[in-house]
Amino acid sequence: MNVPYNYIVVEGSIGAGKTTLSTMLARDFNAELVLERFADNPFLEKFYKDPEHYALPVEMTFLMDRYQQLKSMLPARDLFTDFILGDYFIDKCLLFSKNNLAPDEFALFRNVFDAVATNLPKPDLILYLYTTPDRLLRQIAKRNRSFEKDITLEYLSDIQEKYLTYFRENQQIPILLVDTENVDFVENPSDYQRFKNLITTHYEPGIHRILF
Repeated sequence: MNVPYNYIVVEGSIGAGKTTLSTMLARDFNAELVLERFADNPFLEKFYKDPEHYALPVEMTFLMDRYQQLKSMLPARDLFTDFILGDYFIDKCLLFSKNNLAPDEFALFRNVFDAVATNLPKPDLILYLYTTPDRLLRQIAKRNRSFEKDITLEYLSDIQEKYLTYFRENQQIPILLVDTENVDFVENPSDYQRFKNLITTHYEPGIHRILF
């Protein structure tokens, strides 16, 4: 199956399964995989325990790490892979920072973001894995990462709403909102096949709601 895109991003809130799906698709389509290095952020665990004091350093660290990773990988694409597939896009920095920072801190962050990130390549297609915050919380608990134990239902709801608002306001590329509430692409081959079909289909710019 041919993929009509050069750069695809699988996105979703925390616990949506974006890294797992990205890894599976990259393996089966010979894509160069770009994964978020969240575990390298030394402020992440401190942020979940004390958001007020650690929001700015955690967001600045994520921004600079994502920028350095995308800057080095996207222009120097591996000639032996067919396309690039990532589990995040750089604009998520704006979504999380707007949710986590005080207005004056966000204004500072936005200035830095505009200076470093606006020239990075944008994805040709975004798959957003949509599921309820309740299920996200269950999936987060299942993977049992110590630094995620303080994530709340309210926080997940706020982040997901930030994503949806962003997509409504930025429809220059195809955005697939895939309802994954009753989908298991790891254990159910037919569910996974549907995702493979999605990235081999041409879509016009704008939001496309996908229900399996």
